[in-house]
Amino acid sequence: ARQDRKARARKPITSKLVANMLQIAGADRLITFDLHAPQIQGFFNIPVDHLMGSPLIAEYFRRQLVSAGDDIVVVSPDHGGVGRARKLANFLKAPLAIIDKRRPRANVAEIMNIIGDVQGKKCILIDDMIDTAGTITLAANALKELGETEVYASCTHAVLSGPAIDRINNSAITKLVVMSQ
Repeated sequence: ARQDRKARARKPITSKLVANMLQIAGADRLITFDLHAPQIQGFFNIPVDHLMGSPLIAEYFRRQLVSAGDDIVVVSPDHGGVGRARKLANFLKAPLAIIDKRRPRANVAEIMNIIGDVQGKKCILIDDMIDTAGTITLAANALKELGETEVYASCTHAVLSGPAIDRINNSAITKLVVMSQ
C-alpha cells in the first residue's frame, strides 16, 4: 500500500517487489481497488485494472444523507487525498474542504487549517485506508470543534491496527463506512 517509493537508501521499493513476485507466480492480469498510489500500476508488466471505490461510497451517502436533504461537505483529511475527495464531492454534487495537516516529526500530526466552508454542515471524511486511525480521528475532532453536528468517515481499506478502534470510538466520528477489512 504505502511502499511505492524508496523510504531510505539500500531499501527496496516493496510494491515493485510484490509486482515481480505476482508476475513470476504466473499472474497475467491484475485487478486492484483504490491503490494508495496510482503509480504502482507502472510497476507491472501485465495489464492492471484499477477500480475506484468512490462511486459505491457516493451511492451510500447519496441514499443516507443527500436524499434526506442534509447540507453536506466532503472533506479530505490531508493534501494527498484531495483527488479522491474531489471525485466523491463531484459524485454527490457537494462542496469540497481540505484539512491542512503538518507533521512536525515522525508519527506526529497537527491540524493547521481547514480550507473550505464546513460550519453547520454534515462532513464526510474520505481516505483510501484507515490503519491506526490517527489522521482520520484528528481530522474528525478538528471538524467537530468547529461545531459540526455529525462527522462521517469513510475509506476503502479498513486495516484498523493497534489503537484504531479505541481512537475511533473516542473520536467525533458519528459513523465509519468502509468497503473492505
